[in-house]
Amino acid sequence: MANLFTFNLSFEELGLSRLQIERVMGYEPNTIPEPFPEMIDEVLSIASDYCNIEGGYRLTDYVSFHDNTVQLVVEEISLDIHKIIFQQIKRSCKLGIFACTAGPKIGEWSKKLMAAGDMMKGYIVDVVGSEVVEMAMDKIQETLARKMTEDGLKITNRYSPGYCSWDVSEQHKLFSLLPINFCSIHLTDTALMYPIKSVSGIVGIGKEVRFNPYTCQLCDMRNCLYKNRKS
Repeated sequence: MANLFTFNLSFEELGLSRLQIERVMGYEPNTIPEPFPEMIDEVLSIASDYCNIEGGYRLTDYVSFHDNTVQLVVEEISLDIHKIIFQQIKRSCKLGIFACTAGPKIGEWSKKLMAAGDMMKGYIVDVVGSEVVEMAMDKIQETLARKMTEDGLKITNRYSPGYCSWDVSEQHKLFSLLPINFCSIHLTDTALMYPIKSVSGIVGIGKEVRFNPYTCQLCDMRNCLYKNRKS
């Protein structure tokens, strides 16, 4: 496929800190109780051994927006992205379709710890894995933003199936727009991604779009990672 860009990142270049993990866990600075700080530091010290970070995006100009049905059509594939996302990207003239993964090992590490009864450490590893893939995608999105700036274009924030009423089952449609096994990610029959610590979605691109903070007050999703991340 044309206009395809892929990246491999190291854990170290993400600069993930304990304070960041504490914030994602819902704690203000210096308020997290023991033994969490030591456990977080321990996990972060060896997390690079459990990460194989891959990500990328594909650019396409073949997009149209249908106000009456609140649908996005990409290369003849109709995506039912619902009102919140539709309003954020409807002025786009092109689209970035992305996917990124932290690799399988960190999710398997978390699962193994929990199965052995170490629920606290397993939870911390799970949070670290989620933050790794989001931070990696942040960096890839920054690369996309710079590339579009060179062409006189701007980007929106990124939006994924499973958020803002966009049904996760539409992952199958989304991945049909990417090469098979893109970034070593594949879907289950129920549209879940493997490796587990993976993200996918779309970014709007155009002269009239804006990069807005996530509109959490309009979204009915609970326990959302983005509520505890910086906008």
